[in-house]
Amino acid sequence: MYSTYLNRLNKGYISMFSLAVSVAISVVIAVPTAYSAECNENMDCKSAWGSLTPVEKQTVFAFAEDYKDFMDKARTELGFVTEAIKIAEANGFKPLRDDSPMTPGAKYYDNNRDRAVSLIVVGEDDFSSGLHVIGSHIDSPRLELKNVPLYEKGEFALFQTNYHGGMKRHQWTNIPLALIGRVDKKDGTTVQINIGMNDDDPVFVIPEVSPHTDRGYGNKKVSEHLTAEDMDPVIAHIPGPDGKGVSDQVEAYLKDTFGISRGDLVSAELALVPAMKSRDMGFDRGLIAAYGQDDRLASYTNVMALLDIGVPTKTAIAHLVDNEEVGNVNNTGAKSQYFSNLVSRLIEAKMGDDMRESYVRRALSNSRMISIDVNPGINPMRPSAWEPLNGPRLGYGVNLKLYGRGFNANSEYIAYIRKVLDDDDIPWQTATYKVGTAGGGTIGGEFSRQDMNVIDFGVPVLSIHTPYAVSAKIDVYNLYRACNAFFKK
Repeated sequence: MYSTYLNRLNKGYISMFSLAVSVAISVVIAVPTAYSAECNENMDCKSAWGSLTPVEKQTVFAFAEDYKDFMDKARTELGFVTEAIKIAEANGFKPLRDDSPMTPGAKYYDNNRDRAVSLIVVGEDDFSSGLHVIGSHIDSPRLELKNVPLYEKGEFALFQTNYHGGMKRHQWTNIPLALIGRVDKKDGTTVQINIGMNDDDPVFVIPEVSPHTDRGYGNKKVSEHLTAEDMDPVIAHIPGPDGKGVSDQVEAYLKDTFGISRGDLVSAELALVPAMKSRDMGFDRGLIAAYGQDDRLASYTNVMALLDIGVPTKTAIAHLVDNEEVGNVNNTGAKSQYFSNLVSRLIEAKMGDDMRESYVRRALSNSRMISIDVNPGINPMRPSAWEPLNGPRLGYGVNLKLYGRGFNANSEYIAYIRKVLDDDDIPWQTATYKVGTAGGGTIGGEFSRQDMNVIDFGVPVLSIHTPYAVSAKIDVYNLYRACNAFFKK
């Protein structure tokens, strides 16, 4: 199991070489097998579970175990980058340098400020013929601490928060929250914070009003129950000696335990995320309940798919970015110039002084990209958001997002992707909301603006943007297979 190997590594029980072998074995277990495509040419579809042999089902379930282990570690984009680099290095990837040889089969990673990362396998074809890129985002809806967060109210110490990404606020109350992130100090040191994920850690909770005391309150609309300024967790309760307040005790704790002051919190990135572990769901264990499946589900499968592609024809890049949930902003988001700069670095490493900007433009224009991101699947409690012919169902494979109104990929590129999926017998379906009833966004538009060929697809998930979303194990595995097939094409 992924977690077992990393735990042993941290304790010094095994070497990095052993970890590399172990992770490689884990990936080999999940090598794509001859599944049947579950939609015929007439688009009559059925659940992909029905065609699995017992051995294939074991493979799907084994892949899900590694996925759950990863998700419990990678709770934020900072954590995802850390864990992804561990996996990459264990599988022979090295940091990209300006003088890195661009020989076919060479494997590199580039860490973009600890909050985004790209994994690269150099292909046989020249860069000018285009790249095969799969992009996904690694941030998820969460609460963030304001930069001066600590205050006291009603003899409790609390943290003031802001929100990252869309959420229904009432869903984030009365659940255990963990505090995860980093504090950067003026002396250049960084303090890592992770409180709430270990079984013996304390957790933090935003207390809601009980039904015994909510007369007049319970008649409000759900959206009016809590304002954004009400989302403050209780973090301490015991007052200090000599009349000192509870917040003073918290300040003393932070100084004694982590060596940080109130002022240091101004230069901190601390997130409150659900502390519940990833779990199997249902008697048959076919589903996964976990925090952050939008969109670390897609990003995990993206990374794992790149590990075992050998020497691809086209240079393959798993491109993982931050801040999709807030509009692809900042220098780690998809709107930045980072990706075109990365392509420029690859070409310059190969061509040296002969490199020209036009080569970068040509490489981007000839590239194929998949923007993968999960999307809401048909919910049995409210199926009306979807029109029946194009409603994505859990267990039916990856879904091509075809929303119309200029947002679809070109038809010839859709045909190309259909062939990639069908050639490897990967179940797929289409996804379209009822007109005018719902919406959402991905990172795809930011790359089509760079003249790349881009298509959006993913897998359906229930309850995305909530603290505990639900996916189907077979869809997670088939998204991995789809990414793997695209990289190899």
